[in-house]
Amino acid sequence: MARIVMRMAIGPHKVIVGSETKFICGCGLSKNQPFCDGTHKTTAQTEEPGRVYWYDQEGHRHECLESFPGIRSA
Repeated sequence: MARIVMRMAIGPHKVIVGSETKFICGCGLSKNQPFCDGTHKTTAQTEEPGRVYWYDQEGHRHECLESFPGIRSA
């Protein structure tokens, strides 16, 4: 089932377990899910606030032109 997920985070979430630090992907684009691979560095700075984007399998960005009145945000 395909879905559009509106992500509000533009960077990773830091998680500390014992003495080990890990970063969990917050943008949804990491190829190393659930861990961050730095993809947010190339996408977050070029996205405009208030717009909804989706990314294809190759990582190309597309803007959603339709309105989604029922979309939730955190």
